[in-house]
Amino acid sequence: MFNSNKIVAQNASAQLKVVINSYQGHNGYDETAYPLGLFTKDFYKAEATFAKSKLDELSKIDNKELSETEQISMRLLAFVLQDKIDFYTFENYLNPILSDAGFHSNLTYMVRPLTNYLQVKNYLNKLKAIPSFVDQHFENLREGLKKGMSQPRVIFKGYESTYNTHIVANYEDSFYYSPFKALPNDLSQTQKDSVLAVAKDVIEKVVTTQFKRIKTFFETEYLPKTRTSLGVSEAPNGNAFYQNRINYYTTSTEYTAEDIHQIGLKEVARIKAEMEKIIKALHFKGSFSDFFQFLRTDAQFYAKTPNALLMSARDIAKRADAQLPRFFKTLPRKPYGVAPVPDAIAPKYTSGRYVGTSKNSTDPGYYWVNTYDLPSRTLYTLPALTVHEAVPGHHLQMSLNNELGDSIPGFRRHLYLSAYGEGWGLYSEFLADEMGLYTTPYEKFGQLTYEMWRACRLVVDTGIHAKGWTRQQVVDYMASNTALSLHEINTETDRYISWPGQALSYKIGELKIRELRKKAENVLGAKFNIRDFHEVILGQGTVTLSILEKRVNNYIEKIKNE
Repeated sequence: MFNSNKIVAQNASAQLKVVINSYQGHNGYDETAYPLGLFTKDFYKAEATFAKSKLDELSKIDNKELSETEQISMRLLAFVLQDKIDFYTFENYLNPILSDAGFHSNLTYMVRPLTNYLQVKNYLNKLKAIPSFVDQHFENLREGLKKGMSQPRVIFKGYESTYNTHIVANYEDSFYYSPFKALPNDLSQTQKDSVLAVAKDVIEKVVTTQFKRIKTFFETEYLPKTRTSLGVSEAPNGNAFYQNRINYYTTSTEYTAEDIHQIGLKEVARIKAEMEKIIKALHFKGSFSDFFQFLRTDAQFYAKTPNALLMSARDIAKRADAQLPRFFKTLPRKPYGVAPVPDAIAPKYTSGRYVGTSKNSTDPGYYWVNTYDLPSRTLYTLPALTVHEAVPGHHLQMSLNNELGDSIPGFRRHLYLSAYGEGWGLYSEFLADEMGLYTTPYEKFGQLTYEMWRACRLVVDTGIHAKGWTRQQVVDYMASNTALSLHEINTETDRYISWPGQALSYKIGELKIRELRKKAENVLGAKFNIRDFHEVILGQGTVTLSILEKRVNNYIEKIKNE
């Protein structure tokens, strides 16, 4: 019998596959000519034009005839394409700098162990491409200055560490030379000698020289001309840009800045009440702020050596590993290590971060722990940090995403949306309580102070970028409501100023996951299974919050009717 519905479904699926393949096969520039990427205005304009054409093609596909996975792929591709258009429309490329990062410091991520000769050649080619890379960004930054789209001057205290570290007298002291100190064993001695000679030349004549240029540019040209206003709403087209960033980082169009500000105030009040219960149970004599001061100054809450901090993080990570089968059906094949944040970027870096690798890489993922400035690295918050960055947080979620294989298109295996990824990370801190990873009231308080930290972000990010808050207002609010060290509060404040909207993603994403879990528990009762729920949350990899909500609702209906 002729089945027209089947043909329609096949046509829709085929159309989607064509668009996805076209997107995935598109690069936009010659990688051999630009091994570090292309960053010109013309490139971003061409990318936006390409994205508009792909969106037009997607709009002609009947998504009702697609499978669930295909519908998700279609919605995610549309989301990604729209962001490419917005990136050009709002000229984001003119401001490639954050308080703790930048186009130049991002180069440190390409410094990896070299395991074969091809990797050695590719790494050398990338080092040789740094001058062109720097030139392109200088041009964008200069245009940004002219248009009043620079970063605020206030965030640049200590920024010199991002380039001074790489201006070395001895090439062997360069962080970029470090991979050459352990060349692959399968290289002949002649090859090693040749590589080392070229590496010496490249470090001295290219890398160090370019970082000298960067230093001169920032200190004599860029920093003196940066804007003195704080919030992005005070920059050209700033209000529209901030709403766009809210939409992007929450993966939703339902929130205004005021909505998020009020959600933040409500969450701060709720979490503070939970914190006060712990303080009371500990029989602490003093006020809420006195307890914070106690946490910030008592020696028991700080590691005495960098290695001791690392050992504590590794112990927590291993205990988390042991609990995973109780909460998850599917675990990643990729292992992870625990290592210190590289010295070259540690001074302006966060307390910790996860650094992943591709599915086929022979490198593990890494949970980086910042051992710089030990008096600012509290041990009682280390369990929450560890589960967020390692497992069941970023390593588990991102590795599973990479390992979905051919069941999803390639672009989805590499997609990262903060509302989902950071929301999952913060949810992991909540989940760790059920996993028994907080062994003292102080560690539970540490989890709450991290949750409070993310709740405060809703208040201060919108305060800065929509309500005209000063930097001191932000610092005071964070200091009075969180137990973060003053060093962390200052670095975090600069981060929120320099990266509008991103800090909203954590709490908004976590609230949605917890809301969906509570709904599933209430509706399903005894039928609720935590391992099944997590399979639904993680099973399609990175998704928007609206897609996630639809998946959970479908799961609830399925289990309810079984």
